[in-house]
Amino acid sequence: MKFTLLKTIALGSLLTCSAAAMANQGDYKLMVIEDSVTAAPAFEKSFNSCALTVESKNYEEAEAICTQAIALLKQSHGPRLKVRELTSFALSNRGVARIKAQKDTAGISDLYEAVQISKNSLVTHNLTRAKKELSL
Repeated sequence: MKFTLLKTIALGSLLTCSAAAMANQGDYKLMVIEDSVTAAPAFEKSFNSCALTVESKNYEEAEAICTQAIALLKQSHGPRLKVRELTSFALSNRGVARIKAQKDTAGISDLYEAVQISKNSLVTHNLTRAKKELSL
């Protein structure tokens, strides 16, 4: 069921990255992994669960799951650039969860860190969106 849901809501691939974004143009972008050769299955499950839990508006649980994904990624031995990009995506997802949970300072901090790691357009979009929403 989750696999079908991921395929349904995934909007497209990012370069050769195995991630996709979900959300409409004006909203935050949540990244999911479609096919990962970089990440361990435990990381992929945690990463995707984070995005799906944010999407289902369970922000406290999403924050915990995203934090777990970030911790698992730190242990990953994949290609360094890919690990950095996925870390950026996980931080961005957690930042969105935190902002939606009204933990604005922690959320914006995650988004700034995500942009520092990777200036990917989806991550940058989330930071811009948060700054606008929080009137920064």
